[in-house]
Amino acid sequence: MTTETILAAGRRVIQREAEALGSLAGALGDSFFAAATLILDAHGRVIVSGMGKSGHIARKIASTLASTGTPAHFVHPAEASHGDLGMMAKGDVALVLSNSGETPELANLVAYTRRFGIPLIGVAGNRESTLLRQADVAIVLPAAEEACDKGIVPTTSTTMTLALGDALAIALMEHRRFTPEDFREFHPGGKLGARLSRVRDLMHTDMPLVESNTPMSTALLAISQKGFGVVGVTSEAGALVGIITDGDLRRHMDGLLSLSAETVMTKRPTTIGPDALAEEAVALMNQRKITCLFVADQNLAGRALGILHIHDCLRAGVV
Repeated sequence: MTTETILAAGRRVIQREAEALGSLAGALGDSFFAAATLILDAHGRVIVSGMGKSGHIARKIASTLASTGTPAHFVHPAEASHGDLGMMAKGDVALVLSNSGETPELANLVAYTRRFGIPLIGVAGNRESTLLRQADVAIVLPAAEEACDKGIVPTTSTTMTLALGDALAIALMEHRRFTPEDFREFHPGGKLGARLSRVRDLMHTDMPLVESNTPMSTALLAISQKGFGVVGVTSEAGALVGIITDGDLRRHMDGLLSLSAETVMTKRPTTIGPDALAEEAVALMNQRKITCLFVADQNLAGRALGILHIHDCLRAGVV
């Protein structure tokens, strides 16, 4: 086996699956629209099921639906015959996957949907299969060769099914006007959650603040006690009017303790709103070459609401 033969096999598989996806895109029609409508009209959940490789695809589709605003969960067809049929109820919609449409383990699940009037969306490659004949909405996968030369390993067929599930989930998401904020509610952890975190989620509300007439001896204590390396300076009305950083201290070393916070501070400090994305805060800190940002709300006369340190963002995975 040579490098050329390995690369040729890999390219053949990808090309064959890409062609199948093109056929699938062209084949989408009334049945896809009917499936989406059935799900949108449902009062319950989408129950996604499949056996073997189709089962793995079904799990992923259920997860994608659930994370994009369409309540869904996976039911294993074999377990369904041993009690898990109780996870389905009136108001739900069943989305059942089978390349052949004749998977025996699906029989009890399909029969249950017919007995209790649960709408059934079937996805298979055989229009005349039992699954599609029983389904309320039948989505037929276009004829396509499996990626292996023997034509026996589920590859092209599972790729098409996965893409079909993604297409359905995104079409439903866009119809529901699902926003990044909604997405974050379902992804509070991991990289996605970090990217969508708000400043208010990471900021500290126990801030180092002193009034403008505060002696620097007191301001220095505030800097050291809070551990942010800075102190915010407020007016008598409580608005944030300045900030004292390490650089400000170095510029006023001569007679520092005889000065007031107002004399030493940098006026009009850079701030950010509480509803800004945390990654916006990181970008702003990188741009200004600073490590801290006060959080202020102009609707509250510029009062400081919190303070955000670059380390808070890094710990949360915002980079």
